[in-house]
Amino acid sequence: MVTKAYFNGQIGNFDEMVIPLSDRSVFFGDAVYDAVLVLGGKPFALDLHLDRLYNSCALTDIAFSMPREQLNSEIDRLLAAAQGDAHMLYLQVTRGAAPRKHEYPEGVAPNLIMFVKPVAVAPKDKRVSLISLEDLRFQYCNIKTTNLMPNVFASEKATKAGADEVLWHRGERVTEAAHSSILMIKDGAVIMPPLDEYVLPGITRRVLHDVCDQNGIPVSVRTFTVGEIMHADEVILCSTTKNILYVYDIDGTPVGGKDQILAHKLQELFLDEVYRQTGVRV
Repeated sequence: MVTKAYFNGQIGNFDEMVIPLSDRSVFFGDAVYDAVLVLGGKPFALDLHLDRLYNSCALTDIAFSMPREQLNSEIDRLLAAAQGDAHMLYLQVTRGAAPRKHEYPEGVAPNLIMFVKPVAVAPKDKRVSLISLEDLRFQYCNIKTTNLMPNVFASEKATKAGADEVLWHRGERVTEAAHSSILMIKDGAVIMPPLDEYVLPGITRRVLHDVCDQNGIPVSVRTFTVGEIMHADEVILCSTTKNILYVYDIDGTPVGGKDQILAHKLQELFLDEVYRQTGVRV
């Protein structure tokens, strides 16, 4: 199936669309983005994703002024051109096209780039392995920018090591993964790292927090260490592309597997919320 793309109001095939070479995302990674799971033509948690997108624009001084209702309409136009039942929708807002210069250009309008591609939803019974790496990213990890080289390097190291993802840490403090949130279960509670400049506010994490609150499952937001996660009852990897998966191995050492009842309950509650919003069971 063909991947459909969008640039400032124009829709076409992904491989045939063009953007200006002078777009600042090309030279500086001067752009923010978000990614949304779409099932049966209905985006999951779209409002939360757009909240984060507009917030990322504000935090990077990108003057993206398209009203939210208009952006929703443009998303609908793009989704109407897509084929299939399961997609990932990517939205990217760049500072705009201008002669190459580090300082912000004056009087330049941001560019909106989107594309929607078919995707296979991760099976809920998949369990994943991690490798641990020191988190060497800069201190704007709470902004979802296109500056992803550290994430690319980390993902490649994980792949070469035969692992699925990375456990990032700053010293002993666990932060997140290369493209996922990392949580843990201990003594019947879900433990999440605090949201600061080292941790992206993950949408799947947010939805999971909400369903825990709605169902009386304790949630603790606090820092935790590599040593703690190695002895957690369960280790959770979650993201828009993965939904909720459980980790069985970190650096070759078995982890988790000690609270399967709560693990399965969390997964089912989350997937129930996906079904409520999209009408699709995964």
